[in-house]
Amino acid sequence: QVQLVESGGGLVQAGGSLTLSCAASGRTLSTYPLGWFRQAPGKEREFVAAITRSGGNTAYSESVKGRFTISRDNAQSTVSLQMNSLKPEDTAVYSCATVSLLRNDPPGAYGMNYWGKGTQVTVSS
Repeated sequence: QVQLVESGGGLVQAGGSLTLSCAASGRTLSTYPLGWFRQAPGKEREFVAAITRSGGNTAYSESVKGRFTISRDNAQSTVSLQMNSLKPEDTAVYSCATVSLLRNDPPGAYGMNYWGKGTQVTVSS
């Protein structure tokens, strides 16, 4: 069993930056590839970014590629999402999850098992 807790959300102006963090308790995070997902009001949850267990490979949705960076610290059992050049359309609840598989063509993550409750990111125009 893995418990995931996100932090770092908040209100930021367009063009600003935020860093989200996801901390794990229970089983160590190094066992799993990890992903970030987001859900805006009235929309389906969508893939944002994912990272392999070693951190050697990553995948990003086209909408965030070049602006967001996913990273992990296995010793600390954390995964982070650095978000730069934020846009109002990035407003959503961001959640981390353990995944079974990530792909780059097309980019995505699959086989989500454990989820955090999410953290709200609001980008004002």
